[in-house]
Amino acid sequence: QVQLVESGGGLVQAGGSLRLSCAASGRTFSDYVMGWFRQAPGKEREFVAAISWGGGATSYAGSVKGRFTISRDNAKNTVYLQMNSLKPEDTAVYYCAATNTLRIFTTAGRYDYWGQGTQVTVSS
Repeated sequence: QVQLVESGGGLVQAGGSLRLSCAASGRTFSDYVMGWFRQAPGKEREFVAAISWGGGATSYAGSVKGRFTISRDNAKNTVYLQMNSLKPEDTAVYYCAATNTLRIFTTAGRYDYWGQGTQVTVSS
């Protein structure tokens, strides 16, 4: 089992920045591909970003590429999502997820463990 706890969400004006953190416990953190997903009210959960075991490979949704950066610190068992140039359409609950696979996946169904989510609200 892997337990994931997100933090860092909040209310920010359009154009601002936030950094989300996801602390993991339970199994060996570096064995897991880590991902960030988000879900806005009335919408499906969607992929945001993912990072490989060692951090050498990343993947981003087109809507956030160039604005968001995913990173991880395996010594601290933590994955981060730096969000810059935020837009009102980025408003959602952001979830951290983990999967024990060899490659990055962008579909929620491939992830085995999920955090409880953190709310991000971007005002216009």
